[in-house]
Amino acid sequence: MLSKKTKYGLKALAFLASREDRKPVQIAEIARHENIPQKFLESILLTMRKGGLLGSKKGKGGGYYLFKDPEEIQMTAVMRVLEGPIAMVPCVSLNFYEKCDDCPDENRCAVNKLMIAVRDSALEVYRHTTLADIIR
Repeated sequence: MLSKKTKYGLKALAFLASREDRKPVQIAEIARHENIPQKFLESILLTMRKGGLLGSKKGKGGGYYLFKDPEEIQMTAVMRVLEGPIAMVPCVSLNFYEKCDDCPDENRCAVNKLMIAVRDSALEVYRHTTLADIIR
């Protein structure tokens, strides 16, 4: 299930992407427009800034803004920044692989095979979807 953190992060990104002026937007405005608790949104936006999805500006006229054009922001990057690994189990993760403690042979593991298919299906969607696609 999609976490509230990711759901709110996607809503905030979509809000920023839908603005034509691309100027920084204050957290309070995003929170109010998207009905997101402001304190929680602060943490989410900071995570996305640290992950290279957003920039921020302090002071008058400050706030958060998209670091790249919406067409350049793939959902793979967004999901990894907000959710972490895309794979549901560590033994099929492309970027965060770990062997499962309870599995003697990944090549014969039914769970491994199923989760590879699930991972590949999700990656197919995320790789071919940008922020621009979800605001159209």
